Amino acid sequence: MAFNGTWKIDRSENYEKFMEVMGVNVMKRKLGAHDNLKMTIQQDGNKFTVKESSNFRTIDIDFTLGVNFEYSLADGTELTGSWNMEGNKLVGTFTRKDNGKALTAYREIVGDELVQTYVYEGVEAKRFFKR
Repeated sequence: MAFNGTWKIDRSENYEKFMEVMGVNVMKRKLGAHDNLKMTIQQDGNKFTVKESSNFRTIDIDFTLGVNFEYSLADGTELTGSWNMEGNKLVGTFTRKDNGKALTAYREIVGDELVQTYVYEGVEAKRFFKR
């Protein structure tokens, strides 16, 4: 289970622009760019437990691959969707509850990093985590 472990944010690419397109206000974008996010991921077969800790909140997320669940982003945006495994990559397909628009997320191990990619309204952002 390559995703297992504790991952700490190292750097981001295009994350502020992504948050802007998501509708996050400028103050929250500035704070979000420096959220000091840490994720602890535990996988047991198709079941995942993810603990996200940042400067703003700590949340536990339990999900099973292919099963829809509800999730709130740190800015309060509510989503529904699911994660699936495609090869060695986790692919999350989510729909915003407020406007019905799609948000896609990818998690993959590249070298010694966990790379999390977000795509919304044609804007892509990446966040890189180290163990």
